[in-house]
Amino acid sequence: MPEKHHIPGPFGPPRGRVEAGRKPESKPELWALVDCACFYCSCERLFRPDLKDKPVVVLSNNDGGIVAISPEAKELGFKRGDLYFKKEKELKAAGVAVFSSNYALYGDISRRVVQTMESVAPVVLQYSIDEAFVPFNRTLALSATEVGQVLYDRVRSWVGVPVRVGLGPTRTLAKFANHWAKKLSGVLALEAGSPLLAELLAKSPPGDVWGMGRRSAAKLEKRGIDTALKLRDMDPLEAGKLLSVTGRRTVMELRGIQCVTDDLSPSFRRTMVSSRSFGTKITDPEALAAAVAGHAATAAERLRKEGLTALGLTVFIETSRFGRDPFQGGASIELKSPTSSALELVAAAKKALASCHAPGKLYAKCGIMLHDLFSAEEARRMDGTLFGGDERERTEGLMGAMDQINRKYGKKTVRLAAEAGKKAYWDLRRDNLSRISTTDFDLLPLVSAGRGR
Repeated sequence: MPEKHHIPGPFGPPRGRVEAGRKPESKPELWALVDCACFYCSCERLFRPDLKDKPVVVLSNNDGGIVAISPEAKELGFKRGDLYFKKEKELKAAGVAVFSSNYALYGDISRRVVQTMESVAPVVLQYSIDEAFVPFNRTLALSATEVGQVLYDRVRSWVGVPVRVGLGPTRTLAKFANHWAKKLSGVLALEAGSPLLAELLAKSPPGDVWGMGRRSAAKLEKRGIDTALKLRDMDPLEAGKLLSVTGRRTVMELRGIQCVTDDLSPSFRRTMVSSRSFGTKITDPEALAAAVAGHAATAAERLRKEGLTALGLTVFIETSRFGRDPFQGGASIELKSPTSSALELVAAAKKALASCHAPGKLYAKCGIMLHDLFSAEEARRMDGTLFGGDERERTEGLMGAMDQINRKYGKKTVRLAAEAGKKAYWDLRRDNLSRISTTDFDLLPLVSAGRGR
């Protein structure tokens, strides 16, 4: 399972999808959290109905370890984080279906889930690849449980992925309700101060509350705060002294008082990273350059998708940290003007690589980080552009055409010559990859109709 998309803490500015032309209310009446159940396993089961109620696991990059696991596999004693090479024989003996991570499939199914939710609610704030917050205005809040049930039924019906829906007056309580919805009805609404909420809080350790990590939970337990109910009933000032502002706000949110920012519009990220470990270590400088170019082109495409540009770029390369002579190298370049052009970013990445590359090393990973990000509109207003106006327009037109072709015919159908082909020898090891994709024509199932007699 790929890493979840980073969103700043439970009380930072949320990012998400906001329908064009609409402005969400600054303080919704209610919050819903929609969470896809066993998302990666559920995506694989969409195309393998024979695996319903069967144990399934999904592996991490290079088939390193288990990152997603179905309840049936958990019952057999397997855990998230188990190393695959240590458990391979046991998994096979137990009849567990094993899949390599299929990033394109999971991302596309996630997009479909969000689009389905947007058919019910005007605003959807995607929190991670398998979770989204939905702020309910007064109209939706009047029929909150019914709307939650519609979200639950529609995603299951239209997409085929099972979900759970938690409803509460704050995001923290919506998240807590979602946690218990897994064990109860699938759709659960909790009201601040209700007997049901108090009962569930009393049954839950502080670590079950959104924003309370292991360290925070350990600090609370030392003070005798061993349930979420006791956390809610803490003096907010005491919680603030013990756990900083996050603790104080968590206490207030558990009491039904919203402590989130009033601005629910999406905020720009500050950096963007594209990196990956190699399936096979490489030492060839040309192969390394092609891998770095691929990351630069991928990041450029993501910039364009989010309406952003970058003024700075950093390349990093490293050998295995467990080798005899581990090596890490990196170099940064400041561009002449903010850009989202793959042509410019690839050229800058190759220049940075040349200044940090150490020959003769067996490289295990490379990547790039883009920083000093600006919106595309801000970039157009800035002086000192690399190209003239006409040249920049032609470059943007070329990038737009590439994006359109790749969206229609599959990722990397059109790519720069500096990038590697679709099947480079150093690509991720994915021996258990399902031959399923909703985004690649080459992977669509073929049906042959025989001629009648």
